[in-house]
Amino acid sequence: MQVLAASSSRLAATRLAPPRRAVLNEGRAVLLVARPCHVLGASRPGRAPLLARADGGKGRVLSTSSQGPTPGGGGGGGAPAAEPAGPLMGVKLVPALQAIAVGLALRFLVPIPGGITEQGWSLLSIFVSTILGLVLDPLPVGAWAFMAVTACIATKTLTFAQAFSAMTNEVIWLIVVSFFFAKGFEKTGLGERIANIFVKAMGKSTLGLAMGLIAAESLLAPAMPSTSARAGGIFMPIIKSLSNAAGSFAGDDSRKKMGSFLTMAQFQASIHSSNLFLTAAAQNLLCLDMAAALGAEVPSAFSTWLAGSIVPATAGLIITPLLLYKLMPPEVKDTPEAPMEAASKLEVMGPMSPGEKIMLAVMALAVMLWMVGPSFGVSAVLAAMLGLCGLLWSGTLTWNDCLGYKPAWDTLTWFAVLIGMSSQLNSLGVIKAFADAVGGQLASLGLPWMPLFGMLHLTFFGLHYMFASQTAQVGALYTAFCAMMLAAGVPPILAAMTLAYNVNLFGSITHYASGQAAVYCGSGFMKIPEVFTFGAINGVVSLALWAGLGMPVWKLLGWW
Repeated sequence: MQVLAASSSRLAATRLAPPRRAVLNEGRAVLLVARPCHVLGASRPGRAPLLARADGGKGRVLSTSSQGPTPGGGGGGGAPAAEPAGPLMGVKLVPALQAIAVGLALRFLVPIPGGITEQGWSLLSIFVSTILGLVLDPLPVGAWAFMAVTACIATKTLTFAQAFSAMTNEVIWLIVVSFFFAKGFEKTGLGERIANIFVKAMGKSTLGLAMGLIAAESLLAPAMPSTSARAGGIFMPIIKSLSNAAGSFAGDDSRKKMGSFLTMAQFQASIHSSNLFLTAAAQNLLCLDMAAALGAEVPSAFSTWLAGSIVPATAGLIITPLLLYKLMPPEVKDTPEAPMEAASKLEVMGPMSPGEKIMLAVMALAVMLWMVGPSFGVSAVLAAMLGLCGLLWSGTLTWNDCLGYKPAWDTLTWFAVLIGMSSQLNSLGVIKAFADAVGGQLASLGLPWMPLFGMLHLTFFGLHYMFASQTAQVGALYTAFCAMMLAAGVPPILAAMTLAYNVNLFGSITHYASGQAAVYCGSGFMKIPEVFTFGAINGVVSLALWAGLGMPVWKLLGWW
């Protein structure tokens, strides 16, 4: 493997400086290969990263500066040479202009419908441009959202207080704190340990290996609200390592030995693990918050969510790998070395560290409070805050860890903007006006609410082929579809909960459907036509599964 090195004179001048590796945004050392978007491994602090073979060993390790100076050493005694400035990474002009143009056309060329004020129409125009920007990606999501909220204030469509009203939303802060829990799993190595335990117990066959990894993700899901973080930080590196050990490599036909199946199974099953717990995906919380703004408030949200999801989600977690094992069987079906490799890794890791024990105890307490806390006046966000205080008090997490965990603060920004704009659209009567108009058309069909309920769900699912983000579709359509269901006579809790479940079910239908799609499809183990084919098949099966098993359960729960 070709490694970039400095000249000998440079090395002599800076020989006291610590070794430096390429650093990803969360401080994990990784191997960067020539093929883009392929993260081959992540390391626990103080341990060597897992370096997986890629493309016959052709690649390179890039050198860069460390995250900061070493204690008392100012970075090791040698200042790193300044890297040459790259090109400015500003806005992508064409998609930005497209998003803005649609909003301007809506505002000034389309007549304002009756029942909607000029202020409401202006806000809708900015909101449409915001959602298009999330789809077309002219800037990072947080940057585009900040520009959108700035436009709201600059045009006097919203006051500053209205624009940032969602910053005090409990759901937003529950999501942020949950991201810090994810950082704790990564930092302590508890997530890696749990995954290896399941591999050791269930990994004697490729199918058992897939089920073990899927079970491990399901167990981690309530504490890691980002499927993308679970995919990129824990499971994709493990899948790569196991596949490479079996002679299955990304980018060539050997991927079919094991890597393709394991990656596709983990990817497709993630829609069910994200649906199992309320805190398993950030968009789950966003959906219920939007539904509450329409009056469809879900009591005891965590336990209500779990009660409605546990039967269809568990069935989906079992059926998905079995289905894919028939549709795309791996060439290597027995993996006797996988449990031994996992056992070896666990041996190297040694007994649970104090940080891992504290992390496990805090998460057990948080999950328990999420389930029973509302009965004692402990809200979900308070339970999460208490858990984070425990991690900070014990030193398992430091405040610098929290400050440096960019996904949490990025999510705080753009979620707050989306929730704030959506709430203001509802307050200004825009959502109600559209829902009443569509509801009137649906009522004219003379159909009972059940077939309309099914039609709206199928439409909501199919529209995701037009979106490159689950959250983008939630922001654009969830409130409107929920309002249409309510107008059609669908019971409020059934409408709110099932639409939220649906959001996760379309997270694997394309290579751009979700954040985890980018991680798994970027691995090189799957081809795009395979993703579309198996994603569509699994999507249809999952919809049927959740409808067939879910409706009787939801009837027993009194949702309809």
